[in-house]
Amino acid sequence: MGLFLIALLCVLAFAPLRSMAAPYAAMVIDARTGEVLHSRNADTRLHPASLTKMMTLYIAFEAVRNGEITLDTQVRITKKAAAEPPSKLGLRSGQTIAFRYLIRAAAVKSANDAATAIGIAISGSEAAFARRMTRTAKAMGMSRTTFKNAHGLTESGHLSTARDMTTLGRHLLYDYPQYYNLFSRQSTNAGIKTVPNTNRRLLAAYKGADGIKTGYTRAAGFNLVASAKRKDERIIATVFGGKSGASRNAKVAELLDMGFRRAPSRAPIRKPARPAYAGNAGLGGNTQVASVSGAPKSSLRPIVRPSAATQVATAVAAAADENSDRITNGIAAAIAEADIAPTAPRVETSDTRPALRPDNLVLASTDTTKQPEPEQEVVTRLSSSGGHLWGVNVGRYTTRYEAEKILLKTALSEMTTLEGTLRKVNQSSRGFDATFQGMTREQADLACRRLQARNVTCFMIGPS
Repeated sequence: MGLFLIALLCVLAFAPLRSMAAPYAAMVIDARTGEVLHSRNADTRLHPASLTKMMTLYIAFEAVRNGEITLDTQVRITKKAAAEPPSKLGLRSGQTIAFRYLIRAAAVKSANDAATAIGIAISGSEAAFARRMTRTAKAMGMSRTTFKNAHGLTESGHLSTARDMTTLGRHLLYDYPQYYNLFSRQSTNAGIKTVPNTNRRLLAAYKGADGIKTGYTRAAGFNLVASAKRKDERIIATVFGGKSGASRNAKVAELLDMGFRRAPSRAPIRKPARPAYAGNAGLGGNTQVASVSGAPKSSLRPIVRPSAATQVATAVAAAADENSDRITNGIAAAIAEADIAPTAPRVETSDTRPALRPDNLVLASTDTTKQPEPEQEVVTRLSSSGGHLWGVNVGRYTTRYEAEKILLKTALSEMTTLEGTLRKVNQSSRGFDATFQGMTREQADLACRRLQARNVTCFMIGPS
C-alpha cells in the first residue's frame, strides 16, 4: 500500500510538467517561390520566444535604409534596456554604444538588452516599437502575429505562428540580403565583447545552413527558424515547441532534408513584396528619438560630411529592386560582414553631425530588369585622383552581386592602398570583372602585391 501511494504521488507530481510541454508546430517552404512543402499546426498561435528578434532586426535594417538612424549612431542605453534578463550583452544604463553592435548582439547572441535598446532607439519606447512591429507584420501578411515587446520574453498576447515566422524569415532573406550574413556567424564582435552564435551547432553540423534565429522560453519550448542553401535550392524550416536544443536541431535537420527532397532542382525566384514603409507614423510615439546621440532630426537623408580623403556624391533615392538595395547599403553591409569597427573620420572632433551614411553612393544604373545590358558599370565610390589611369582586377565572377561583394570586402581588408580608388564592375560576355581604378602605376603595383600576400587573386590593369 505504501509503495502504491508513493507511485501515485509521483504520477501526480509529474503530470503537470507533462501538461506544460509547449505545443509543437512546423513549417517548411521552398524559399525561392514560397511554396509550402510541409506544415503541421502552422497556424496555431504560440509563443515565439526570441524568434521575435527577427522582426526587431528587420525594422532596424529598415530604419537604417530609410535614414532614421545609422549603423554608427551612438545609442544611449536606458534603465529598461539594461535591466532585461539574460540572454544579454551586459549593457549598463547610461552607456553609449554604436547601433551596429546592438544589431550584432541581437542577431547572434539573441541579447535581450540589445533588442530593447534597438526598439527604444528607433521608436522612443518599447511599446511604440512593438506597435510598429505588429503593423509591419500585418503588412507582410503575418495575420496571426501580435508583438508586445522587442525581445520575445513571454508576455500576455505576444503570439505568432510557424507560418508567420517562416514568412518573416523569407522577408529577411530577400528584403535585406546585405545583412543576412549576420545570422551565419559563429561569433561576432559586439563592441564590448565577442559573443557566440546561439545557432552555432546547427550551422556547423548541417550542410548549407546559414541562419536564421533560435528562441527559447519555458512557455515556448525550443524554437528555430532555419535556412539552408544547396546549389540553386534554398529551404526555410521552422519549428516551435522543441523539447531540447538538440532534439529541435535534429528535427529541423530532418525537415530541411525533407524540403530538399521535395523542392524542384530549379525554380524561379519570386521575391516577396516588401511591406510599405511608414516609419513611426501612427504608432502613438514621438518619431524623434530622445535616447540617441547624434540622430538625424530634420531630414531622413543626412547631409554628406566632406572628408579630406574622399568626396562622396549626393545620395540617390533608394530603388525598388534588390540589386539597387544591395548597392545602396553595400558599404554598411560590408562593414558588418568584415566584423570591424568603423575608422575614425578625418575631421575635427567638434563636428557632431552623423558619419557618412551607407546611402551616400552613386548608382550608374538601377534598372536590372532590362536584358541584355552590355558593359554595365556600377560606380560605388568616386576617385579624388584625376588622371590616374591604372588599376587592379580582383577576379571575374558569374554574377554582379558576387563581384560587388568581393570589391567591398577587398576594399575593407586593404584600406591603406585602396583608399580613394574607384570601384567598378565591368560586365562582358565572359562575366563580371571586379576592378579598382583611378590609381598610379606604383599604387596599383603596391596594392596588387599586398592583396596577393593576403591570398587574393589580383593583376594590374594598364591605361586602355
